[in-house]
Amino acid sequence: MLAVMTACSAGGGSAAGTGETPQAFPISAEINQLRDNYSKQIVSIQLTNNSEGVLTVLGARLGSALFTAEIGWQAPPGGIELPPGQTKSLPAQLPAPVCGPADGPADDAPTVSLRMARAPQTTPVAASPGETVAVAAADPFGVLSRNNTEMCLAQAAAAVAGFQLDPALEVAADGRTAVVRLLITPRDAGPAADPASLTIDRIEGTTLLAEDQSAPWPRAIPVPAGGERRELRLRIRPARCDPHAVAEDKIGTLLPLRVTVGGRDGLLKVDAGALLRGRIYDFVTTACGRQ
Repeated sequence: MLAVMTACSAGGGSAAGTGETPQAFPISAEINQLRDNYSKQIVSIQLTNNSEGVLTVLGARLGSALFTAEIGWQAPPGGIELPPGQTKSLPAQLPAPVCGPADGPADDAPTVSLRMARAPQTTPVAASPGETVAVAAADPFGVLSRNNTEMCLAQAAAAVAGFQLDPALEVAADGRTAVVRLLITPRDAGPAADPASLTIDRIEGTTLLAEDQSAPWPRAIPVPAGGERRELRLRIRPARCDPHAVAEDKIGTLLPLRVTVGGRDGLLKVDAGALLRGRIYDFVTTACGRQ
């Protein structure tokens, strides 16, 4: 699959979608997401040319009722070419989510609106310059509903407290374990704080980091709005030591907090940030070398 590395931008639109009816056109669309884009809320609009000639895409925008605006991708000048039978992946930043009841609809029927250039004369299906066609988009992995759920959970949690990992890493003298510090900063309670509190049910390991069994991580941690700032010291060890552990890592430094807040429950992922990420990679490499 060819990844198209271009800038992406979210255009304004209706939360109900593009408002266009899908048409019969020789392009199929699917929604996916690369693992290293999970924490960035960037999805991929994958387009496949099912015709016998080259098609040129000048722009793409995805409409979904799960988000407050259209999910837009802007092609470079002149657009991109889709060769016959090939798929290209267009990165697009997600806008703010639509957060209804926690048990509300989990999915919708997304549609991709494509702005096309005229196809070559050898192409059976031509498009006029600037013509817009609407194509139904498959979402077989539930990418849009998963991101909506995660973003709404993060939004509810952020109303109660801020979470971040201290960039410092305390490595044990023997180099086999280390301590990361989770910093919790509650928001002001105010007269109408909603939600007023959350609970960190447990802290989960990652593909790269695991709990040190000799120093178990805390569970069932109440976090009220207006409470005191807290620091949780989490002793870690490498979760794996195969040669590809660090080299192929995508999400191993996103610390998952299993939280309950405002009638929602799920994973809130705290990004280590560039400085701590590098220190964790160095720690895992060294610790694994001593086993």
